[in-house]
Amino acid sequence: MISERLKKQIEFLLEADKMKSLYRQTYIIKDEKRSESMRDLDGDESVHRRRENDAEHSFHLALFAMTLAEHANVPVDLLRVMKMVLIHDIVEIDAGDTYCYDTEGYKSKREREERAADRLFGILPQDQEKEYRELWEEFEAMDTAESRFAAALDRMQSMLLNFSKNGISWQEHGVSYSQVHERNKHIANGSEELWEYMEEALKDALGKGFLKDE
Repeated sequence: MISERLKKQIEFLLEADKMKSLYRQTYIIKDEKRSESMRDLDGDESVHRRRENDAEHSFHLALFAMTLAEHANVPVDLLRVMKMVLIHDIVEIDAGDTYCYDTEGYKSKREREERAADRLFGILPQDQEKEYRELWEEFEAMDTAESRFAAALDRMQSMLLNFSKNGISWQEHGVSYSQVHERNKHIANGSEELWEYMEEALKDALGKGFLKDE
């Protein structure tokens, strides 16, 4: 007999597959090696203009955590950081992706994500529901060394992709240097070294016209 616990775990994992269909505002860096058949899956839009999905974003953040952990302001529990970055956007399955500079969308963001967390984590066995919900809440609160570092990586990854694509998303939405700087300066709370690196990238982006100068 298949246990009820395993059934719940499998149900959750299948539900999490929906993250692969949730596209963000950040574009992937161009991929010259994809086959023509794979390019067709992206529809009419060129592969060079495809946005990343939530699953790709979460995977990339886990890799960021593995690679950059030594740059955290203080030593962190790497496994906990990786768990957080893998789980932090799962609520978007129900709540949708809210663009970080969408002030109107942010008014209902927390409420939508709370409802999503109730449903999605509620699929799991009780002990895992508690663990995953606590990881998500910790990431949102940014009140531990691990969550501050995880949040820093979350902001840094999007900035790096945007910069590498000549500020494509920033330019599409008319985002200014001051907006990006203000939103992302808390990277320093997780890693002063990584924020110093990103500040230099932001100045470069401004100089190249990727961001509005206000």
